[in-house]
Formats: sequence, structure tokens, C-alpha cells
Amino acid sequence: MHTFSPSKMWITGLSRLTKPLLHINTQFNRDIPWDEIDMDFMNLNQSAHGDREHGFIGARLRLPRKIVVGYWQDEAVLNKIGGWMRSAIGVQAGYSLKCARFGDNMREVAVTEGDKVEAQKIFGWSVNYYPVGDLVPVIDAVTESEIDAQIEEYKNVYTINADDMAPVRYQAKMEVGLKKFLGEGGFGAFTSTFEDLHGLDQLEGLAAQDLMAQGMGYGAEGDWKVSCMSAIMKLMSSGLEGGTSFMDDYTYHMEPGREMVLGAHMLEVCPSIAVDKPAIEVHPLGIGNRKPPARLVFDGATGSAILVSLIDMGGRMRMIVNDCEAEAPLQNMPKLPVARVMWKPAPDLQTSAEAWILAGGAHHSVMSYALTAEHMRDFAEIAGIEFVHINKDTNVNQLREQLRWNDLAYKLGI
Repeated sequence: MHTFSPSKMWITGLSRLTKPLLHINTQFNRDIPWDEIDMDFMNLNQSAHGDREHGFIGARLRLPRKIVVGYWQDEAVLNKIGGWMRSAIGVQAGYSLKCARFGDNMREVAVTEGDKVEAQKIFGWSVNYYPVGDLVPVIDAVTESEIDAQIEEYKNVYTINADDMAPVRYQAKMEVGLKKFLGEGGFGAFTSTFEDLHGLDQLEGLAAQDLMAQGMGYGAEGDWKVSCMSAIMKLMSSGLEGGTSFMDDYTYHMEPGREMVLGAHMLEVCPSIAVDKPAIEVHPLGIGNRKPPARLVFDGATGSAILVSLIDMGGRMRMIVNDCEAEAPLQNMPKLPVARVMWKPAPDLQTSAEAWILAGGAHHSVMSYALTAEHMRDFAEIAGIEFVHINKDTNVNQLREQLRWNDLAYKLGI
């Protein structure tokens, strides 16, 4: 909008636009040419003028759009544009994402449920059920040489601390079988549940963890929403420092002044967020009624991160994002041989937990050290879903009012 650019001429096109829209308010020259500026220059360099005309028409048409202001060669401006492009890619990738659900969601659990037809309408995700009985023959057909090759891949990236290699070989067998099934079906995400393991000797642990490290989306207990979001967020974070993983809030540390959350799961946390080289270990698992599974054991990295929960509010989707600071565990946990992550949620444990519960956030989430709340806000804006951000400035009373106004706005279709 270097010139005035009357924006009424854009109405027809913009009202039919289906692609994500980025409005960059910039200009070719960084500085005003003090000695040369005249009215001809003014008439041909009107970014401060023309962009407001165009901004009005975007507001008048109620267009969801990202606005970036600044000099087009500044790193901060380029980073904002690049971040928005990642969000746009995440939305676009959803239209070809397929998620295989091996078994249903965990029985009597509400938050992992949701309207899969509505999700496909909004995000493009195709989420369908596949009996474990369809997967078992594929796993059983895996050859010893294929298992050997997978074991060699494990040795390249993990430390193996297992006296008995049979459970590790079975996880390798599961991974090869899963790769075949998911690859042949064009799936980018999958779910499983410990309540449906018919024909399997172990709950997938190492197999799921290593697949996540390769970019596969995953959700435990049939949680297809977190599985799809983890696949999308892994894609969005490609090339950035820091990992992205399926996560589960488990328990609190409530020592005054050191309040933290311990996140883990039975087995399935992605090694992309490990602080050190993960170790393959074999331990009993008191759930699922199967043989002791091999899994990756590690502590999570330290640093800034976000937790993302996508929930179905009945008629609309809500994304909840909580900023946090991941820290090293305060002490060793020798009797908890799983992947473990600890973090301080913003603004503090008490406020964030109350806000998360008030907004309906799930116990499952996607944890990312690579992405920020701005990436997810842009994603939500492009997708047209509700966005709730719990951060250092969150006030529960204000959030309560925000949620009430959001309910009203969505009921009115605003």
C-alpha cells in the first residue's frame, strides 16, 4: 500500500478469499529522505496512509488476518512473517492429515472425546477407527532381519540399558509393523489405548516414542485431538531448536515458592525434548496387563515452552495455551523409570491450574520448546477457532469474563 490504494476495489476478491491473509505494513525506504522529500515522494510513498485504508476494509469485512508492521528488512519483521507462515503451513497440512485410531478412547473419559466430523470440517483431519486386529497381523509378519535393522537404528541414537533384549526386540517389531501400516495408509498420526491390546505382548512404548521422534503424531488413550495437534505442531516447528511432544500432567510439587508440575506418561513421551541421550530400559508396567515393555527413560530439557490443549466445547473448538518454564527435576526419581518433565507454569501453579481447569483444558497436551503462543494464536485465527492464552499476565477473574464473552460471541456467530 505504498500509494493510497482505495480498498473498495478489493471487496469482491477479499470477500471470496479462502487462503490465509497477511497484511504487511512496511515501506521500501527505512528512513525519511530529509533533504529530498517533496510532494511527489509523499504521493508515491504512503504506507502510513494507504495501509489504514486497507486496514479498514479488512476490519469492515471481518477478515481474519495477521498484521505485521515494520521495515521489511528488519530481522524482527522477517521472524514474524516466518512464524505466521509456519502457522499457515500447519493449517494447510491438516487438510491432508489422516489419523488412525487403534481402539476407542479410554472408557468413561470425556475430554478425549470430540466431534470428528466437526474437526474434519474445521481442520481437514480425517480420523477413523481401525481394530487392533488389523494391526496385529502386520506386526506378526515382521521378519527377524527387519527387527535387527531397527535395533541398529536404536543403537545409533539411544543408549541400551537392558540385560534382556527380547522386550526391546518386540518394541522394534511393533515399530516396523506400525511404520508399514501407517505408511501404506498415508497416516501422519495415530492413537492407542491400554484398554485394547488384544494380540499384542506389550503396550507400545519405545515404538511410539521413536515414531514421534520421526515426526509422527501420537495420542494416548484414544486422544485423537492431541495426536493430530502433535503431528501439526511437529511440522510447524521443523528446523527450529527445541522438541515437541505428547504430554500428560500427572502430579504437583507444592513446596511454597517452588511449585511445579511433573509431566510424564506411562511410556509415550517424545525423545525430541530430552535433555540428554535417552536410555532404552525394560521395567514392569502396572497397567494394560501385558509383559514389561521397553521404553525410553530421560529427563526433559530446560527452557521456555508452551503447553497446548485442543478441546471440543460442543459446536466449536477451543485451543488453550499455557506458557511455562521447564526445569530440571528437583531430585532423582529412581522408582519412576519413564520420560519425565518438570515445569513452572505461568503465571504460577495455582493461577495457571485454576485457569486451565476453568477453560476446560485436558490432562493431555502437546508440549513444545520450539513454538510460541503467537504461532498457536495465528493457527487458531486462520482456522477460525477460539484461543485462550494463560500467561504471566493472566488474572482468573478477567479470564472468567473472557470465557463468558466468548460463549456469547460464538452463540451469536460473531
